[in-house]
Amino acid sequence: METFVIRRQSNWKDAAELGIAAGVSARVGNEEMPQQVRWIRSYVVREADGRLGTVCIYEATDAEALREHARRVGMGADEIVPVADTVVIREDPVPQPKAA
Repeated sequence: METFVIRRQSNWKDAAELGIAAGVSARVGNEEMPQQVRWIRSYVVREADGRLGTVCIYEATDAEALREHARRVGMGADEIVPVADTVVIREDPVPQPKAA
């Protein structure tokens, strides 16, 4: 499998809608396409229009498998780019609990 970055722009109105899509995405990947697609992580971003988008890291056999996964889930895959290499300076930060 190769590593890819997928950009999904303005796909969800809020975190609840994104959570539902994430559940479907995990199920489709794990149960229907486990030999073709493997979801690694996603970064959720607030788009200029106020909706949520994501930058996702996946392993897949090829870009077509990722397009098929997105089609089955019912979400966009605006841009799919193969990763040439990884440079890690620091591990991803762990979100801190918000003060009450």
